[in-house]
Amino acid sequence: MEPGKVKRLRVVREVPFGFFLSNGEEDILLHRSEVNDEITLDEELDVFIFQDHEGRLAATLTIPSVQIDLYDWVEVVEVNKKLGVFVDIGLKKDILVSMDDLPALFELWPEKGDKLYCSLKVDNKNRLFGKLGTENVMRSISKPADRSAFNKNVSGHIYRLLLEGSFLITEEGYLGFIHSSERKREPRLGEKVSGRIIDVKVDGSINISLLPRTHEQMDDDANTIYDYLQSRGGSMPYWDKSLPEEINKRFNMRKAAFKRALGRLMKEGKITQEDGWTHLKNK
Repeated sequence: MEPGKVKRLRVVREVPFGFFLSNGEEDILLHRSEVNDEITLDEELDVFIFQDHEGRLAATLTIPSVQIDLYDWVEVVEVNKKLGVFVDIGLKKDILVSMDDLPALFELWPEKGDKLYCSLKVDNKNRLFGKLGTENVMRSISKPADRSAFNKNVSGHIYRLLLEGSFLITEEGYLGFIHSSERKREPRLGEKVSGRIIDVKVDGSINISLLPRTHEQMDDDANTIYDYLQSRGGSMPYWDKSLPEEINKRFNMRKAAFKRALGRLMKEGKITQEDGWTHLKNK
């Protein structure tokens, strides 16, 4: 009676709270709350073995896609800082992915709604835990990208974190790497992110950037500057000759990006510059 696996067992007796099933050596309870259809004595049933809320081995007719040595995507439904994260595998009892298998930094733990690629494992007390997919497991479900994928937008879930960057698998099945220089912040394990393909390697894996394209960034930067001008009544003591450290402190932009954004606003006829100041043109 191994938890985490599907077994074919025979119905040997009925009790008020359910049915006992047997493999010929051991009996296990199928609780009445797990039964929707009529069950008869001596019938053989395929059931999934798990531990109930009281830690006892029990059977369920619900067969989850995640089992021992069987992986699938599961959703995080609860985060417990002292234990780890709980994932929904389709049973009435959620499964714990231990904090020992999660990043050292709590802010990089999965949040509710994130997804992990998991199977199940048991500890020395026969308790079921979630088991994260390794690099080899992720490679086994991936497919190579070709050069035509270059510069396309992709989305996927983060499955591995390293100091130099983050690994994800895209919705298409491509294995991707996000270098730390190609993101504004480090994504969480299990987080869904969207970016663009900036390189397709010989083995079909891809490099991804989470940073916007230059014209998209320019739009964002121009909007940031325009909104700031409006908040100040139409004028600000910054222009294209302001010091880089002043620009970075106020707008969190590099000077080159700041100048490109100012240039766009001037070209659109929205601003003017004079004596170290920038003004909205209609002010």
